[in-house]
Amino acid sequence: MQFSKRMERFGSGIFSVLLEQKRQAIAAGKKVVDLSVGTPNIPPAPHIIKALTDAASDPANYVYAIKDSAALLKAAAYWYKTRYGVELDPETEIVSLLGSQDGLSHLALTIADEGDTVLVPDPCYPVFADGPALAGARLVYMPLKPENNYLVDFDAIDPEDAKKAKLMVVSYPNNPTTAAAPDWWYEKLIAFAKKYEIIVLHDNAYSELAFDGLKCGSFLAHEGAKEVGVEFNSLSKTYGLAGARIGFCLGNAEVVQKLGQLKSNLDYGMFLPVQAAAIAAITGDQSCVGTTREAYRKRRDILCDGLTAIGWKVDRSPATMFVWASLPDGYTDSVQFCRELLEKSGVMVTPGAAFGPSGEGHVRMALVQSDEEMRWAIDSIAKSGILKK
Repeated sequence: MQFSKRMERFGSGIFSVLLEQKRQAIAAGKKVVDLSVGTPNIPPAPHIIKALTDAASDPANYVYAIKDSAALLKAAAYWYKTRYGVELDPETEIVSLLGSQDGLSHLALTIADEGDTVLVPDPCYPVFADGPALAGARLVYMPLKPENNYLVDFDAIDPEDAKKAKLMVVSYPNNPTTAAAPDWWYEKLIAFAKKYEIIVLHDNAYSELAFDGLKCGSFLAHEGAKEVGVEFNSLSKTYGLAGARIGFCLGNAEVVQKLGQLKSNLDYGMFLPVQAAAIAAITGDQSCVGTTREAYRKRRDILCDGLTAIGWKVDRSPATMFVWASLPDGYTDSVQFCRELLEKSGVMVTPGAAFGPSGEGHVRMALVQSDEEMRWAIDSIAKSGILKK
């Protein structure tokens, strides 16, 4: 059989590789605490589940959705107005996504042709680069450096690359580095995009998961943002709806409509009961958001403080559901360390190298286990001897 050259750009996704390693460890009789994949284990609030199950019990809701319901689009506009202070036209400036991954993997197909330049952060969530690669784009990495608080440094981008770029992918609060961006940075982003006529995609999946008084808003709340780009937002982490696959692309009408046009050739729309759950989530009682945030904050404190106490200095994350940590002393290869950590302690984390060249020397840990499992993981790492290398 012969396959497309396109597939030569991709190996197996890192999370599929990790899943196989986990399967092998469990088959060998080991207990595994999985902090590798950001799969939320905090369920949706009861009113959201009820909206989903009520709609799922209606036989009429098993037809093709084809397109977003007017109620869903109005709900998303209401959400952005009340939460972020952003006015959006529900008919032209919003389209749903079957999770942000759907949009992140497809948006570049509407913007970049084969060989066109796309600017992506480094390190970054893998699909930020994989989506443009699927479109055949030339990737130019924008290193996120700790000395710059993991913010994209626009002055460090080669002007020749900026002139060629058609799309720029950014995301704050950031996965994997957990950094948040201040208002002045968004103003520089918009000015940079206007100067070089670059479309901006800002992924905003973690704005509700900010800790210690940190407040995070929307890229679209800044003057001129809708002129240059769009924002993706997701209900996966904030509302515990990861498996239901609900996201939105919001902002610039031309970009939104192009993505909607592409999606009309790819899928038959979001399952109507899932649309009902989304409406209930973003228009209903929001107390569940604070409850979820507090749960992640507590897990962050347990993990970061616990690891620091046993000799692996790990700073508390300012935001997201992740921890970004330098490798312990004596280690330089993140893949090797993660394998050794699993073998010796039964704890799984994601190697920083999976997020791009600048991710090497780090690991990402997801706060997706209970307090008790977090404490078990810390104790197991302490007993494993891996920190005494």
